[in-house]
Amino acid sequence: MRDILDLDRFPLERPHSSEWQALVDRCKADLKAEGMFNLDGLMLPEVAARAVDAMSAPFATDAFLHERMHNIYFKHIDGLPEDHPALRQFQTSNRTLCADQIAGSPLLRLYEWPEFATFLAATMEMPELHVMDDPLARVNVMSYQEGQALNWHFDRSEFTTTLLLQAPDQGGGFEYRTDLRSEEDPNYDGVAKLLNGENPASKVITLSPGTLNVFKGKNTAHRVTPVSGDKERVISVFSFYENPGVVFSDAERIGFYGRAS
Repeated sequence: MRDILDLDRFPLERPHSSEWQALVDRCKADLKAEGMFNLDGLMLPEVAARAVDAMSAPFATDAFLHERMHNIYFKHIDGLPEDHPALRQFQTSNRTLCADQIAGSPLLRLYEWPEFATFLAATMEMPELHVMDDPLARVNVMSYQEGQALNWHFDRSEFTTTLLLQAPDQGGGFEYRTDLRSEEDPNYDGVAKLLNGENPASKVITLSPGTLNVFKGKNTAHRVTPVSGDKERVISVFSFYENPGVVFSDAERIGFYGRAS
């Protein structure tokens, strides 16, 4: 894996060594403090750039254009009126390639490398993590062009694992507000203030190509700011689960990708 990853700075190939444990401990501390950790340059930048070049043709001809209007919850919330400011509508728009469209990609090599799941499980304090069996959903790559964005939302899953492949000319920042809600308190007023731009605790970070970002987004509101310029933002998403054999239903695949297989 040394031909695609910086394993000198990030010794993922040596589980349970002192250097590996120090990295895990650092990531766990960042997760506790910020709700995320970043490994800047885990994938070599030139490898990320080649991956983007290899996907330019399928993005132009085969990618699924995903566009939808939604609120931050992606659903109606019982007990809130439709005009409540916490239910403000936004548009999300991107183009998506699925795992079956990127055969031979270094992204699939990383995803299927057992040491990657071992490392992620340790940082999340989980016994183990498994790759998906779903041929479409296991690894997705999203492209955001001029004016496109991933708008405000909370994640359904406990954590999200992404790797930035290409940064845009402008925009495309990762904006988030850590622990905006909790399991006990939905904090609808706080959500409304954030959506109105009235929450000074929100932060924006700009990632560089090759950076792994692991993010606990279930209770942390987040978005990708609109992209501008000729250069698109390209990011891969890796899906891991605590149980093996996970697949999406045909309805979920059609909703996310416009096709069942």
